[in-house]
Amino acid sequence: MKKRCVINRLLALRMGSLCWLLILLIACSGDTQPPGTVTEGTWAPTGSMTAARDHFTATLLPSGKVLIVGGNGAGGAILPWSELFNPSSATWTPTGSLTNARSSHTATLLPNGKVLVAGGSGTGGRLATAELYDPANGAWAPTGSMATARIGHTATLLPNGKVLVAGGSGGLLTLSSAELYDPATGAWSPTSTLLSGRTNHSATLLPTGLVLVTGGVKAGAFEPLSSSETYDPSTGAWTTTGDLHDARQMHTATLLATGTVLVVGGFGGPAGTLASAELYDPTSGIWTATGSLYAARNSHTATLLPNGKALIAGGLSGETILASAELFDPASGLWISAGSLAAARAGHTAVLLPTGKTLVSGGFDAGGVLASAELYRTVLPGTEGLWTATGSLSKARRFPRTLLLTFGPHAGKLLVEGGLDQTGAPLASAELYASTTGAWSGTGSLNIARGNHTATLLPDGKTVVAGGIDGNAVSLTSSERYDPLTGQWTTTGSLKTGRANHTATLLTSGPHAGKVLVAGGFGDAGPLNSAELYDPAIGLWSPTGNMSAPRTGHQAVMLTAGPKAGQVLVMGGSDDQGILASAELYDPATGLWTQTGSLETARVNFTATVLTVGKSASQVLAVGGAAGFQTFASAELYDPVAGTWAPTGSSIDGRQLHTATLLPNGSVMIAGGIRSGAFLPLPSAEIYDPVAGTWAATGNLIAGRSSQTAVLLPIGQALISGGFGGPAGTLESSELYSTSIP
Repeated sequence: MKKRCVINRLLALRMGSLCWLLILLIACSGDTQPPGTVTEGTWAPTGSMTAARDHFTATLLPSGKVLIVGGNGAGGAILPWSELFNPSSATWTPTGSLTNARSSHTATLLPNGKVLVAGGSGTGGRLATAELYDPANGAWAPTGSMATARIGHTATLLPNGKVLVAGGSGGLLTLSSAELYDPATGAWSPTSTLLSGRTNHSATLLPTGLVLVTGGVKAGAFEPLSSSETYDPSTGAWTTTGDLHDARQMHTATLLATGTVLVVGGFGGPAGTLASAELYDPTSGIWTATGSLYAARNSHTATLLPNGKALIAGGLSGETILASAELFDPASGLWISAGSLAAARAGHTAVLLPTGKTLVSGGFDAGGVLASAELYRTVLPGTEGLWTATGSLSKARRFPRTLLLTFGPHAGKLLVEGGLDQTGAPLASAELYASTTGAWSGTGSLNIARGNHTATLLPDGKTVVAGGIDGNAVSLTSSERYDPLTGQWTTTGSLKTGRANHTATLLTSGPHAGKVLVAGGFGDAGPLNSAELYDPAIGLWSPTGNMSAPRTGHQAVMLTAGPKAGQVLVMGGSDDQGILASAELYDPATGLWTQTGSLETARVNFTATVLTVGKSASQVLAVGGAAGFQTFASAELYDPVAGTWAPTGSSIDGRQLHTATLLPNGSVMIAGGIRSGAFLPLPSAEIYDPVAGTWAATGNLIAGRSSQTAVLLPIGQALISGGFGGPAGTLESSELYSTSIP
C-alpha cells in the first residue's frame, strides 16, 4: 500500500503553538489488522462535521446530543466555532461560537448541565480564560479565569461538583500548579500543587473519590514520567502512589466497571510508541501489566462500552496514522480486533452515545485535518432479547431498592437492600451483586428493617435511604447512609414527617445541588403533600415548599433539557379522593412547586422514564399503571418545553407494578407486572422505540413477576431481581436481559 506522508504536528499542538519542545515525526496513513484475528463490532460512516478540526473537545450533553468545541482547522487555524451532533438524525448543526478561539483545551460537563471549557492554545498563545456553554440557549458566556494560562492540562469533575484542573504547560515550564473551579461562584481558587509538574498526563476519578494522575512529560527532559499521584478533594492534598511499569505520555486512562484503571499505549520517549497496557488497583495502589495491544499507538481514543469492554481507536504508531481499533476484555485481560475505521485518524475524539454506539469525529490523517465522523456498534450474536438466569438473592424480597455503586472496592456492583419478605414483613438485610461473577454476597444490614422506602446515590458515592414502613406498618422518619468503603450503615438525620411510598430525587442544579428532594408519600394520617431536602454535608433534613396536592404511589423525574432543565417533575399517584392525573414541577432555585400539564390518564403504579434519543429526546415516557380495577396499556409523553402531555403508542399488555429500564440504545424495556383480573404476574417484556413511538414484544422472563427491581448494569445487560411471583410467592431469583445494539 502506497503511503502519503505529512509532518506530524501532534506534539507541537498539545504543547502549544510556541511550545518549548517541537518534535517533527514523519507520519503516514494506513495500517493492517492482525492476521487471523476475530473482529467484534462494526464501523459505519455518519454525517460529517461542518468544519474539519483536530485537537478539539467533544462532550455528551444531557439531551443526548454531542457538543464539539474549537480545535485546529485547515492550516493550523485556531477555531472559535462549535457544533452539535444529533444522534437521532445523524446530522451536525452549528451552535454558539466561543468568545476566545482555542484548541487543546479541556471541556467538562457540570452538574447543572452547562459545559465548562478552560485554557488551551489561543491566537495569542496559551489561555487562562474559561467559558460556559448553556445548552438551553446555545450561547457561550465568560466565567472566571484561571490564575495560570495552561495547555496540556487535565480537568476532572469532583464528587462535590467542583472541577480540578491540574498541571499542563505554561510556556517554557511544565506546571505543577492545580486550581479548583466552583460553578456556584464562577471563580477559581488554588489548591495543593502536584508533587511532579507534568503535561500530557491523564487524570481519572477513582471509585474512592480520589483523582489519579498518571504519567506525562516534564519540561527540560523529553523523558516521559512513570510516576503517579492521587488528589484527595477532602484535604486538598496530593499523595504519591505506585509507579507505572512503562513511563508514558499521550496515553489513555479508562476507569473500568471493575473499579480498576486501564492505561493504554502512549509515547515512551526512547522506547518509542508503546503497545503495553497496565491496570491500577485503587485499593493497593499498585500497577500490574496486562495484555498488550496488537498495534503500538499514542494519541488514540479510549471509550468504555456498555458491555464493560474498552474500545481503543486510531492514533499514531511510529510513522503510521492508524485506522485499526481494538477491544480490551477485562475478564480475560486480552485484546481482540474491533475492525477498522473508515478513515485513519489521530487527534480525534470519541464519545459513547445514549444509543450505545460510539461516535468518532475529526482528527487528522496524511491528507490533513478531517471533518468526517463514524459510528462503532457492538454486536452480541444470538443474544438479542434473551433472558438468562443468574445468581439468586439470599433472601426473597419484593419492593426492594437497588442502586449501582460508583465508589469504593465494590464499584460496579449492585446494592439491594430492604423490601418485604414472604410474609410481608420488612427486611433489614442488604446484598451485593457482581456482574463479573453473577453472584450475590452479603454486606452490612440496615439498622432498621424497612420496605416502601427510597434509596438515593449521593455525589460522594454513599447511599441514603429514607422513610418506609416498619414491621407495624408505621411510616418511618429515620434515615441511614451506606458507606461502600466499609460496607456499613450509619444513622443520619431523621425526616420531619414519617412517610412511605414517596419519591426521592437527587438535585443537580441551583443552590441545593447535591441535596435530595423527597416528596409526598403516605404518612400515618394519609397521603402527604409535604416535601423535604436532605443535605449530605450536614446530614440533616429541612422542609421545602409543599406540593399543591397530596399524593402517594406517584413518580418523579429530573428534567434534562429546555427552560425547565434541573427541575423535578412529579406526576400521578393517588390521594384520599382517588387516582390523580395532575403533575407539578419543583424548582430548586426557589424551593417552590408550580402546576404543569396533567396526564391524559390518571394513573398510579406506573413507570416514568426520561428519553434520550429520537424526536422525543428529553421527554418523559409514562407507561401503564392502574386506576381502580383497570390496568392500562396506554403510554404518554411529557414535553418539558410545552409543559403538556400527548399520547404515544400503547404497550401490548396493560400492566402495573412493572419495571422500566432505559437500554444503551435509548429504547425503553418494560417487564413483568400484573394486569386487571389476573393474579398471576406477567412474564412478558416489551421494547419502546422512541424514534417510531411504537412497542414490540421481546423475550419473556423466565419467571413472571411484579414489584421487582430492575437496573442496567455496566456490561449493558439489564438485571431483574426478586418481586412477587403469584403462587410462587415472593421471589429470590434474578435474571439478565441481553440485547444487541441496533
